[in-house]
Amino acid sequence: MSDEGSAFITQDSLGSPKAGAGLEVTGPECSVLIGCEYSATERDAFRAAGADAWSCDLKPTEGDPRWHIQGDVREAIKSRNWDTIILHVDCTAMAVCGNRTYGRGKPKHHLRQEAISWTVETARMALEQSPYVALENPASVILPVLRDQLGADVQYIQPWQFGHLEQKKTGLALWGLPRLAETSNVYAEMMKLPRNVRERIHYMAPSPDRAHERARAFPGIAEAMVAQWLGALGHTAAHYSADFSGSNQLTTFH
Repeated sequence: MSDEGSAFITQDSLGSPKAGAGLEVTGPECSVLIGCEYSATERDAFRAAGADAWSCDLKPTEGDPRWHIQGDVREAIKSRNWDTIILHVDCTAMAVCGNRTYGRGKPKHHLRQEAISWTVETARMALEQSPYVALENPASVILPVLRDQLGADVQYIQPWQFGHLEQKKTGLALWGLPRLAETSNVYAEMMKLPRNVRERIHYMAPSPDRAHERARAFPGIAEAMVAQWLGALGHTAAHYSADFSGSNQLTTFH
């Protein structure tokens, strides 16, 4: 999953990766790679808390390009030992909603098998570089595979558990990281909304950017990852929780 426009990743004597422009990754003690993210939502949440967080995607970032590796996520994974790696691999062939196209006996089933193999190998690679790994996918065939083959703890969450008036079942395969605890349950308020509003992503109109927009991270979930997972990594929980004090009014989508 690389292209000719990928940024070249090198490694210096200190084990810090460099983007194609030669910018060295240095700074805070906790290094975080957000793989397959172009929006910078999670990366910027971790950086705001003081982490040395980088995003990586084949697409250019929508955020500050200084902290983005445009290229193959596997090369970014291998470029150094990371304290934590969070992966958002493409779900197109693996999501259960695509069973009519990618299921067993269907014309594109071979693409599902290829996606599963690539994802398992990428997760295995991440575990070689970090003891703390998370892989996110919606309701997907990959999650039980990661549990059975690589021993992942699988958790399912919803945006409405983190302050967003939306429904979107999301799975997390976790290694070394604790399950996310909900931070702002707005289920009752959300259920007052019309179905096409609370299931905005499901009803999203076809467009060239539909797949990317459907995969965009929720800021409330990103903040929960920062507040809860950085503490699990042994960093000062008070420091990170202070950064999000007063943030109960999380960004919502309508």
